[in-house]
Amino acid sequence: MSRRELRDLVRTQLQMLLEEGDLRGAKAILVPVQPADIAEAIEGLPEAMHALAFRLLSKDEAIAVYEYLDYSIQEQLLEELKSQDVRDIVDRMSPDDRARLFDELPAKVVNRLLEQLSPAERTATAQLLGYEADTAGRIMTPELISLKENFTVSQAIERIRRLAKASEMIYYLYVTDAARHLTGIVSLRELVTSQPDQAIGEIMTRDVVFVHTDTDQEEVAKLIQRYDFLAVPVVDREQRLVGIITVDDVIDILQQETTEDIYALGGGVQSGGDNYFQMNLMEVARKRVVWLFVLLITNTVTGTIIKSQEDILAKVVTLTAFIPLLTGTGGNVGAQSSTVVIRGMNTEEIRMLGPLQVIAREAIAGALLGAMLGTVATVWAYFLQGKLEVAIAVGTSLVAISVLASISGSALPFLFRLLRLDPALMSAPFITTAVDVLGVLIYFNLARVILNL
Repeated sequence: MSRRELRDLVRTQLQMLLEEGDLRGAKAILVPVQPADIAEAIEGLPEAMHALAFRLLSKDEAIAVYEYLDYSIQEQLLEELKSQDVRDIVDRMSPDDRARLFDELPAKVVNRLLEQLSPAERTATAQLLGYEADTAGRIMTPELISLKENFTVSQAIERIRRLAKASEMIYYLYVTDAARHLTGIVSLRELVTSQPDQAIGEIMTRDVVFVHTDTDQEEVAKLIQRYDFLAVPVVDREQRLVGIITVDDVIDILQQETTEDIYALGGGVQSGGDNYFQMNLMEVARKRVVWLFVLLITNTVTGTIIKSQEDILAKVVTLTAFIPLLTGTGGNVGAQSSTVVIRGMNTEEIRMLGPLQVIAREAIAGALLGAMLGTVATVWAYFLQGKLEVAIAVGTSLVAISVLASISGSALPFLFRLLRLDPALMSAPFITTAVDVLGVLIYFNLARVILNL
């Protein structure tokens, strides 16, 4: 049985037992299940059963499971659980996970929960919430183990034993001076393979890769991905060590950023970090309708251009039949170009190439695609209509539109990035606009020349 099948089985059995009122049996089947799988099973239950299933867990299990739940279910549980249960769960969450939860909650709820935290946890959470959203400071955890250069290896290992449970990461140890300035890093591997009486200053690495509290979270993710780190230290403006960002947080960031880009490429859809399929349908419609209005206006402009060409259409009616083929193909070619360029921007695969080089490369690719598609379209148009001049007009137009679409699809992301706009969000509707309007104009003008009209 695969992990997916196991999770589905747990969810099905859990729902059946809860419907039958067999709480003891429901609690028993959750005992051997991992916290992440329990969270997914709870998310798959009807909404009325979420709190009931969550209450079956022991306190330690509940805290572990809670951090894996979707934010909407976390908020629901906060409303349904008793005040003491809420206080215990929230107080024992890691500071970075708690800060992310608070970002999703109404301000009144956040203030009430902050008052219920212990002084130390309240201070740690307030510190993270004081940084701007989507920055390293907002997603870091202050729970780390720091060492001094004059510590011996044996002293460092003893310190790790004493503080391990209060730290999120023990595989990297960060070395600071008396003023908490970051001076070096040493791995757990280096500690256990060194002599007990060696000083940390002798074995540590002084060239440390770090980020600042105001570094964008996507840049942090790329940094950890590039260097294959398990964690990266975060320093403030005075180079003082204030926290770390671990790889599990980076995976969440990459998933979030990728989801936002895919939604945006799908036509301007913005989820705002929420689970799209759990959003209110009216909210979904509101987010999607904006760019659809843009495309509606575009189609109106295209229709106006077609209407203005009534003289040529009256003489060669068959030209009308190929307009959807040309605009549809151009839109697809433009979407392909914008997708690869935006992906290259996000992964920095095109950082060694200038915008002009990328656009020129895509223009050549568009010409090759246009030549192949245009040849097929010419043969197909002649087969359908039996008029060589019309077939040539269709094929030639397809070549020109493919080049136009490739240039638009590759150039617009650079333009929008220069204007500090989201390339993924802005490109799709504008590419469609350019290809539809200019493509129709190109088609009719080429047809006039080729048909001598």
